[in-house]
Amino acid sequence: MSRPPTNPADPSPSTRPRGIVAIALVVAAEATALLVAAAWYGYELLTGAPVLSFWGAVFTLVLLLASSAWLYSVGHFLFRGRRWTRAAALVAQLFVLTIGVPTLTGGVIWAGIAMVVPALAAIVLLFDKRVISYASRTGDSPPAF
Repeated sequence: MSRPPTNPADPSPSTRPRGIVAIALVVAAEATALLVAAAWYGYELLTGAPVLSFWGAVFTLVLLLASSAWLYSVGHFLFRGRRWTRAAALVAQLFVLTIGVPTLTGGVIWAGIAMVVPALAAIVLLFDKRVISYASRTGDSPPAF
């Protein structure tokens, strides 16, 4: 029997570093948190919570939804080993740190820890040589479009 051809764009789980899986899970969890925040924000907007600017509130809701969709795509394509995702994941973690550190130092300890610890772990893993090697492959994957 012959083996089915392997798709170089979707490597086997045995060649995927654990760091990639961990980073992808952190990014997906952050995307889910943004989606939950957007749902809560939308609910509050629909139930008549007072806002200074209705269109500003709608813009914020759209921004939360778009950010969540972007992070889901970053997590998905990082898991598949796309090169551009390392930079996107790093920037996302830096944004999380800019919110998590003041939250932590402001006295909201558990929320701050929940933001800072996964972001720092993802940043450290993004610079692991196996993650860099896996997410820096060229020539073996089909074009993006």
